[in-house]
Amino acid sequence: MTLTRFSVPPLSTVTRHLAGVAHGRIAPDLVIRDARILSTYSERIIPNREIWVAQGRIAAVKPADSWRGEGAALYDAAGGILAPGLVDSHVHIESSLITACAYAEAALLNGVTTIFCDSHEIGNVLDRDGVEWMLEDARAAPLNIFLTVPSTVPATAPEFETAGGDLTPEKIGAIFDAWPEAAALGEKMDFVHVVMGDARSHAIIAEALKRGRPVSGHCYGREFVAAYAASGVTDTHEAIDREIANDFLEAGLWVFLRGGPPTTPWHSLPQAIKAVTELGASAKRVCICTDDREADDLAMFGLDWVAREAVRAGVSRETAWSMGSLHGATRYGMDGEFGALGHSRRADIVLLNDALEPQSTWYGGVLAVDQRRITPALEAQLESERYVYPKRAYETVTVPDGLVLTPALPSEPVTVNTVKTELPGIVLIHEQVAIDPADGDWPAQFDKHGLCFAAVVERHGKSAGNVGLGLLKDFGLNNGAVASSVGHDAHNIIVAGRTEADMQVALAAVRESQGGIVVVKDGVVVARVDLPIAGLLSDKRVSVVAEEAAAMKAAWAELGCTLPFMGFNLVPLAVIPEIRLTDKGLVTVPGMEVLSLFEPMRSGANA
Repeated sequence: MTLTRFSVPPLSTVTRHLAGVAHGRIAPDLVIRDARILSTYSERIIPNREIWVAQGRIAAVKPADSWRGEGAALYDAAGGILAPGLVDSHVHIESSLITACAYAEAALLNGVTTIFCDSHEIGNVLDRDGVEWMLEDARAAPLNIFLTVPSTVPATAPEFETAGGDLTPEKIGAIFDAWPEAAALGEKMDFVHVVMGDARSHAIIAEALKRGRPVSGHCYGREFVAAYAASGVTDTHEAIDREIANDFLEAGLWVFLRGGPPTTPWHSLPQAIKAVTELGASAKRVCICTDDREADDLAMFGLDWVAREAVRAGVSRETAWSMGSLHGATRYGMDGEFGALGHSRRADIVLLNDALEPQSTWYGGVLAVDQRRITPALEAQLESERYVYPKRAYETVTVPDGLVLTPALPSEPVTVNTVKTELPGIVLIHEQVAIDPADGDWPAQFDKHGLCFAAVVERHGKSAGNVGLGLLKDFGLNNGAVASSVGHDAHNIIVAGRTEADMQVALAAVRESQGGIVVVKDGVVVARVDLPIAGLLSDKRVSVVAEEAAAMKAAWAELGCTLPFMGFNLVPLAVIPEIRLTDKGLVTVPGMEVLSLFEPMRSGANA
């Protein structure tokens, strides 16, 4: 049996059968016995219960030992906690570098059975086609995957970067009309444009609102909250502290607390949750989400880990799991299907230990993970029944020969506009540095000022080979080069290095594989993750990609790079302050001014 979201029949077709099972007239298909129930409705753990499953749905939750008949398969939960499968309220599958079918494996191991994904990454490369191919992929996956339709493609305007996609209001409306799983509008990242009344931004919001779909948000700065909420946005995952989280809640937005690996800048939950634990806000409109996860982080830092982080931050186990299940389902109006162990809901069930660590997962009443291992039936599906992307998805890197990736050293003293990197790595600093060629060649300048080359190469075939040249400061690269085709959000190729030769080796490797991440040392590729689908995704299993990503990160760190891979990918993201490098050059944010790399010497630059 192939497991997908469609394996469970619609409730309208099985109510008589479920009523018969719940009333004891018909045998259930499965009884999960000797369990405690984590009720997300009442936020209690109820002892001595069993669950009767029929037609992939929960027919009833009964007192222990209620089923004494024949004809039902039995599973002994051995006193463990049964909870609803987790619902990730905001995630980008592409950040994990894998397809939806591959993502499902990691999700089920983490007790996640439903996700709401924003596929703006593939939309930025392949436009509406890419979004719809990912939806086909999602339909083939053993996971409930719903789309929040990408709302900000491209992220900026053509004068600032070259993107592969352009999702107009008309295209977004067409996706809503053609795909029932298009549940909401994805994060409206251009929040300044929204607040300032930009016509295109509001036309896109209108496509969701006039169809009764909710609008997801992305907003920094308390001064923007009122106008942003007045524009119809009703959630955000960008609450970074308790004050703005409190503002969002009072303005009527759902707050998605983002839990990221503690070593990344995406772990905002510990501060934002203080709106609940310190300011006394109710958690009823608070969810948890992962947002972005690299493949090798999925096993350690899934949504189950985020729920445990919420417990460590001061909420109860029951509330934490509810924020990870029922609350997300309710936000999207789907709590009649997901998020709780109520009668008639899908039998998406997780067996937990007392530390809220998933042990087993049932997807639509079928055991998909048993004692932390994928079951044989699911293993066969994940190995040989994944969706195959069309040929055009494998042909998205078009880079001409003969591109120059580094600037010549000026013959006179100049002021350089550099991009200064510093942890946590989201905001990049605009720092001007005075360079005097009398101090030596580029290697000498690098050593004196903590610099290295950077270039962003347009790869969508829409220009004659645009290359934006820049210099990174304090990136720490001490040898070789690194390159990635996951340069947010236009997803051009970003390359950093110490020499033109090493950067060319890295660029050639990315072009050869039609996308990927490459680490070069002494002119040789020492680590790589090939991403041939849209230059964003591998077509391999998650375990394989996780191993490749871990090896790449180790090689990355060995070169001295201070900014992690995911932060490096944000260098071209021209919607976050203060300065970015795109294929059009250096762009200031939010001023949106294109700067020259070199300017006449001026006072005030760092020497």
